[in-house]
Amino acid sequence: MEAPKSHLAVSELSFSLFQRPLHPELFTIYARRHVKTERYETILWATGGSHIVSLFTGDLCLTELISAPGQMLPKRGLIERFQFRGQRSHKCTLSRGLSYMTDFQVEKMSPNLYRQSHFDLERFARNRGMFVSMPEMAVGGLEPFSYIDFEARRDELHVHSFHAFPDQVTIIKTQSLFDLHQ
Repeated sequence: MEAPKSHLAVSELSFSLFQRPLHPELFTIYARRHVKTERYETILWATGGSHIVSLFTGDLCLTELISAPGQMLPKRGLIERFQFRGQRSHKCTLSRGLSYMTDFQVEKMSPNLYRQSHFDLERFARNRGMFVSMPEMAVGGLEPFSYIDFEARRDELHVHSFHAFPDQVTIIKTQSLFDLHQ
């Protein structure tokens, strides 16, 4: 398990998609949610500047995560891995009707906009989602934080995440859809 790194370049982070669950002992988990619907089950972990989402349906599992360089991760089950640079979209369809789509962007902002985003997302988290702030790692009065919002529908799981890095005054925004309509 690793604590979040305070001066990590956003461009060093990786986005990975696995066709398997990942073991919780590999991560420091600051917040967690478990959601069960009639068609699937999902586990969401906020891991301090990153997140892990695993969706289980029948004998299928699909896991997305954001990880720092050097994070111990298995090679088995890896479908895709790429760095956070600019904006990107990715789609894949697994056998037996599970499809996945994600879109992310890296947004550089002013310190005032960063503070306002922190305030707004923390307020939203009072009613839904998960919010993790790390005041002990503040840089110039700006705190790193993560906000993960999710909506579990009958045949879909929507996940929106915001991971903020104060030393770069940057937020990574991801939007993912796990779709069982097939």
